[in-house]
Amino acid sequence: MNQFKTMMLLAALTALFMALGFAIGGPKGALFALVLAAGMNLFTYWNADKMVLRMHNAREVDRQSAPEFYGLVANLAQRAGMPVPKVYIVDDPHPNAFATGRDPEHAAVAATSGLLAMLDRDEIAGVMAHELGHVKNRDTLIMTMVATIAGAVAMIANFGLFFRDRSAGMAGLAAVIMAPFAAMIVQMAISRTREYGADKAGAEISGNPHALASALEKISSGAQTIPNRAAQRNPAAAQLYIVPIGLKQMFSTHPATEQRIAKLRAMGGAPHRPDVQRLRADMYGKRLPDAAAIPVTRKTGGGRSALDPLGRGR
Repeated sequence: MNQFKTMMLLAALTALFMALGFAIGGPKGALFALVLAAGMNLFTYWNADKMVLRMHNAREVDRQSAPEFYGLVANLAQRAGMPVPKVYIVDDPHPNAFATGRDPEHAAVAATSGLLAMLDRDEIAGVMAHELGHVKNRDTLIMTMVATIAGAVAMIANFGLFFRDRSAGMAGLAAVIMAPFAAMIVQMAISRTREYGADKAGAEISGNPHALASALEKISSGAQTIPNRAAQRNPAAAQLYIVPIGLKQMFSTHPATEQRIAKLRAMGGAPHRPDVQRLRADMYGKRLPDAAAIPVTRKTGGGRSALDPLGRGR
């Protein structure tokens, strides 16, 4: 149902884009809008992940440079039955995480150093499982397409204020003015639907809905008080994160965090159920290949945890 709802909303957004083109330039304007949307989506299909990672100055890590964090993501990907994505760390005290890439074979997941320092290992596993859920559900591609079309609607609407087809009269003017607001509403509806789906997938992949709920509580508190440099430079980045930043709920691309937490708590039932313990043992225990096992964190002397690469949690 979520997939069907998303496709219907995406079709509505595309239709809105074409209607705006028609209001500005008649049939030729509608055709131009369709061709422009296709071209922009083709470009972002191949380049969105590079642009997002460059925007955040993300640093790729592997099993040698960040063994615990990389191993954790690799274990979760194994549990999800998907390829291990590229793993990145963003040197930023703001606690958040995101996923990008056009499909599971060309995906990347990233967490900020602030998030790695704030959360415990189970909570980090829940967050990264949520991001893998986005990848597995192909939300990263869908949301890239949505953001591209919504941005194009706003751009053409500004253009149309001065160069619209005058024969359309007040109806054309109303379409030009209202189109960006309508596009924003559709974009928020799609994004909120995908967040609930990623929460569910993340809880299933990690086997611990309560840990993801606990992580959302902590991140939500920190994300509102610690500045996010990438989002300050580019507000469109706000929709990427697991928790929104600096937005009133009415205009947020995410569902209310409290509602997400309540759904996860209900999904998990009573904390520490035997099946949850079994799933956690399966993720961290000896049944996993040795190469993917997560080593025990030890903070002695000047050592640094790979889950807290900058030593912020000491």
